[in-house]
Amino acid sequence: MSGTDADKGEIVAFHAARFRRALPAPPTRVWDYLTRTEMLPSWFGNGEIEPHAGGAVRLMDGHIRGTVTQFRPPHFLAYTWNVFDPGEDVSSHPESYLQLELGMQDNNDTVLTLTHFPIPEPFRKQTCMGWHTFLDLVEASVKGGPVPARSDLMPRNAALYGVDLDNLAR
Repeated sequence: MSGTDADKGEIVAFHAARFRRALPAPPTRVWDYLTRTEMLPSWFGNGEIEPHAGGAVRLMDGHIRGTVTQFRPPHFLAYTWNVFDPGEDVSSHPESYLQLELGMQDNNDTVLTLTHFPIPEPFRKQTCMGWHTFLDLVEASVKGGPVPARSDLMPRNAALYGVDLDNLAR
């Protein structure tokens, strides 16, 4: 061992996207929308989250794939997050992590805290826009009323985050 500074470990900072959203439903209802295969299409598109640690995650028809790392119904879900382009068996994008935590407010609303990390610089604004849109859809879903089309929400949220929908980072 040389003992030089070059051999020492270092602390590396990274960026994360975090949202806290109060939802007018009990945690069990919100949990169902976040995890049950038949409810995922209302906010995330076709997919499946196997309900146990080690379970497979396939969302948006396989565009997003990962592995469940923690599954504690109805309070905490975490999984790896990999973006796959059409035809890819190995993702060309860096792996990240998604955490969904459910808590309660005094008025019996569920507080959903979503944390996604790390977010590489070119993807920060569009990641926030995407999660804002998905959370708008979750909120509409748990309310039980009409759920807007994702395509109707994206332009508003793109403007909110300064994202050009015609020139997304890839």
